[in-house]
Amino acid sequence: MRRLLVLGAGTAGTMVANKLRRRLDRSDWDVTVVEQRDRHYYQPGFLFIPFGAAPAAAFRPTESLLRPGVNLRHGEIDRVLPAGNEVLLTNGERLPYDQLVVATGVAPRPDQTPGMLNADRWRRNVFDFYTYDGAVALAHALQRFPGGRLVVHVTDLPIKCPVAPLEFAFLADAWFRARGMRDRVELVYATPLPGAFTKPVAARHLGAMLDDRKIAVEPDFLVERVEDHRLVSYDDREIPYDLLVTVPLNMGAEYVARSGLGDELNLVPVDRHTLLSTDWPNIFAVGDANDLPTSKAGSVAHFSVEVFVDNFLQHVRGERMTGRFDGHANCFVESGDGRGLLIDFNYDTEPLPGSYPLPGVGPFRLLRESPVNHWGKLAFRWLYWNVLLPGRPVPLPARMSMAGKHPEE
Repeated sequence: MRRLLVLGAGTAGTMVANKLRRRLDRSDWDVTVVEQRDRHYYQPGFLFIPFGAAPAAAFRPTESLLRPGVNLRHGEIDRVLPAGNEVLLTNGERLPYDQLVVATGVAPRPDQTPGMLNADRWRRNVFDFYTYDGAVALAHALQRFPGGRLVVHVTDLPIKCPVAPLEFAFLADAWFRARGMRDRVELVYATPLPGAFTKPVAARHLGAMLDDRKIAVEPDFLVERVEDHRLVSYDDREIPYDLLVTVPLNMGAEYVARSGLGDELNLVPVDRHTLLSTDWPNIFAVGDANDLPTSKAGSVAHFSVEVFVDNFLQHVRGERMTGRFDGHANCFVESGDGRGLLIDFNYDTEPLPGSYPLPGVGPFRLLRESPVNHWGKLAFRWLYWNVLLPGRPVPLPARMSMAGKHPEE
């Protein structure tokens, strides 16, 4: 009996386990998932919780999402011992493997920015929404917020769902307008990048969105520390705030560092087309846990896993892996007032205008706000729980298509 061990039952880990359980002979392969939490969170839903969405809709029991025949082992990972093909749990248990898939993602690390996690600030006037608890706490804070300067801040990249901070700013603008208090709120978007939209085509199409909403942008802001009601950058610029909504530094799991598998952010270096570790021939890293030069988004997990599954089956047969993941990502971007836009891109092609997935038909519009895009984002929740996680086929190509796109000079 050969042993496949999947570390993490998040989006990518659950899809991998469910898809491979269908494809691997049960008499030949044991499939086991190691997960510390008993809840699986729909992380895109965290964005809506501060603005009134029901928190309970954002999670389901982990065990209920795994196919029969997938073993779930609850436990905390201490380290991987790749030379011995074992995973050591913190309780001392050793789990042997023949093939290992690292799928423990990334998590916000406010402890990495001096002053951010200060007890007088954290969850008092400094909040995150990239965690369930943070989103719930921020919902209460917004209800109590009388007005003032609200700063939406990104510490550094890469982060999960890079468009989410912008979405938060847009939704906050709409939320305050609906409550009749927008004139009492100054919205600021602070980013380490040169601007809110850094790709040239997207910047031309979307550059006015923040100006139209009177959201000020503080570009090239690399935070060094958080002090009382102000962010301080490495070049000594300061941004004062009354309420700070921050995206802390995102890092991979600490066991990755202890195992010698990761880079300075605890991300596992992999071949960007096959997801195979650059150091170990029987270790893959999927979803946010790897160092792919593309967005850490659910769509990347989906499209890359589609390629990975066939590659994995070739790999364990001793064949050359022929699938090549191209960095394909698409993201719905909520822009407020029941509208949204869609971006679709890969390693080599930046977001372009057009229609998706069908040329001329859509129904989704690229780089253009529309109600249909908003409803597409909301509908994705059903698709996530009922199609993606169970590993059912999705009628969308894993590779990015240029059909329907309009390249610009």
